[in-house]
Amino acid sequence: MLLVKILKFNSALLTFLLFTSPIQANEFWGLESWMNSLKTPDFTKIKDVNQRKQAFFEYLLPEINKQNEKIVQLRHALKTDNINSFKLQKIYNRYRVKEGDIDTLLMRVDIIPASLILAQGAYESNWGRSRFAKYYHNFFGLWCFEKGCGIVPLKRDKAATHEVAKFSSLDKSVEYYMRSINRNSAYATLRKIRKNKRDKQAHITGLALAEGLENYAEIGYEYVETVQSIIRYNKLSQYDYKS
Repeated sequence: MLLVKILKFNSALLTFLLFTSPIQANEFWGLESWMNSLKTPDFTKIKDVNQRKQAFFEYLLPEINKQNEKIVQLRHALKTDNINSFKLQKIYNRYRVKEGDIDTLLMRVDIIPASLILAQGAYESNWGRSRFAKYYHNFFGLWCFEKGCGIVPLKRDKAATHEVAKFSSLDKSVEYYMRSINRNSAYATLRKIRKNKRDKQAHITGLALAEGLENYAEIGYEYVETVQSIIRYNKLSQYDYKS
C-alpha cells in the first residue's frame, strides 16, 4: 500500500509540474524518465537467479504482447484496406517504404516473437541490471548517432560518435526496438525468414528469426547462437505469439 501511495503522489506531482511550471522539453523528459524508472524493478537487488529471470520476463512481457497486438491490428487494417490515406502515408514513412508498395510494407509491419525480444533484452541489459535499462529504459543496446541523443558510453572509443539511446518509458523502448528490427536494412534476412514462415503458414518463432540477427552485434553469428541459447535454456518459445 505504501508503494501505491508513493506512485500516486509522484503522478500527482508530475501533473502539477507540467501545468504550473515553465518546464523545458528535455527537463520534462528527465522527469518523466525518472517517474517511470520508479516502476522498473531493481533487478540488481534480486539475488536469486531464477527469481530475477522471472521478474524480468513478467516486467517486459506485457508490453511486448501489447506492441505485437498493435502490429497485428495494423496488419489487418492494411490487408483489408481499412485505413485512411493520411494514416497510410504516415505508416509508409515510418517503415521507410515507398508509397504504394504494400507487399514490402506488409513484410515490415509484422510481429516479433516474444522469445526473441526477451532473449535479446536479457543479453543486452544483463537481465535488466545495466544502468541503461534501469534509468533510460534501454534494454536492447540501441544506439543513436546525433550528439545529445542519448548517453555516452563510459568506454567509448575516442573516434566513435555513437551514444546509447535513452527512452522515457518501457513502452517507447520496446516500440522503437521492434520498429528498428522491422525497417532497418541490417535485418532484411530476418524479415525474409518471417515472410517465408507466413507464406508456408508456419509458426513464427524466435529461434528461426534469430538467424537474421547476425548484424545486430559486432560478434556476428556468435550473437545469433547466444540469443538462441538463451531462448532454449529458458524455454522462452512458450511466450511466442500464436498467429
